[in-house]
Amino acid sequence: MTITRIETGPRMSEAVFHGDTVYLAGQVGTPGDSVTHQTQETLAEIERLLALAGSNKAHILRATIWLADMADFAEMNAVWDSWIADVAAPTRATGEAKLADPGYKVEIIITAARA
Repeated sequence: MTITRIETGPRMSEAVFHGDTVYLAGQVGTPGDSVTHQTQETLAEIERLLALAGSNKAHILRATIWLADMADFAEMNAVWDSWIADVAAPTRATGEAKLADPGYKVEIIITAARA
């Protein structure tokens, strides 16, 4: 089976698909913005990358969400719940982690099936 990489840089690819499975790198929003805005930006970027890989949010199998502070869980969930409301919800895990930049408040990693 062929492995296809999308938006490949020296350190990583933003998306990789192998067969009918799409793997996205962790996506983040603009450092320093609110959790709401970072989550909105991140989900928009996820939609863009999934489209490039021949998929969409209805085909998300698993989401892993990292928050810099679990106190932001409800704020992130408000955006997530609205975004995913029109499709079947994927499996999901959410945890707290120190992210790559202190300004990042949320990072989302997606695995999806190709449409």
